[in-house]
Amino acid sequence: MSKAGHIRVGIGGWSYDPWRETFYPPEVPQKSELEYASRQVTAIEINSTFYRLQKPAVYAKWRDSTPEDFVFSLKAPRFIMQRKVLAEAGSGIARFVESGITELQTRLGPILWQLAPAHHFDAADLEAFLQLLPATADELPLRHALEVRHASFMNVEFLALARKHGVAVVYEDDKDYPGCADLTASFIYARLRQCVASVETGYAPAALNLWADRARSWAKGAEPADLPRVEPKTKAKSVARDVFIYFINGAKERAPAAARALIAILGE
Repeated sequence: MSKAGHIRVGIGGWSYDPWRETFYPPEVPQKSELEYASRQVTAIEINSTFYRLQKPAVYAKWRDSTPEDFVFSLKAPRFIMQRKVLAEAGSGIARFVESGITELQTRLGPILWQLAPAHHFDAADLEAFLQLLPATADELPLRHALEVRHASFMNVEFLALARKHGVAVVYEDDKDYPGCADLTASFIYARLRQCVASVETGYAPAALNLWADRARSWAKGAEPADLPRVEPKTKAKSVARDVFIYFINGAKERAPAAARALIAILGE
């Protein structure tokens, strides 16, 4: 095993009108935005999958437009995640997983399962849902990240369930939602949502340097000491972890600059 996991830094989507002014050069046509963006960042979180299922041909086109070492994270559909009883999502999960996502092949990264802000922790219902998440699809291993945004999830029972099923709890850097950096899976998924318009790189240089340190720490299997947690730091043996960091929301027009600045700091 390598001494450190792979750190990937990206943005949410690639089609956003203000990016025509802040990200894309004038000579890059709209049809080539993904080709350009995927060579400026190392991962993209796809949001369109949240609103509707995509066809296999669309996934294949995305795959063929990006470099071989590029990775997409997919946001799971809202018809799955915006239900009161998650345990009843089995047929929806199957529809999504079988809709063509494996056309991404090696570019298929973690699937993001985002709960609504008002969704409360229910241990039995959550475990039933986590049991429905498939480990593979068409022989491709699947990685699952769960984003919770209600304070009732900030408890040890929730973390134990996530660890039992190998699901990463998303660390969310957001002023409105709670975040916990407790390790629960073989990879890290962080969503940084506090870009500000007045800073050219979204996050100030000092903050980006701090996130670079945290990313390196995670990749080596360590745990940053300065992030909020539910439990004390573990004493388990350090294991290299892949790290996915997305600049998403906040002053979104600054997200590409933030991602590129962090990539430059990391030397990726």
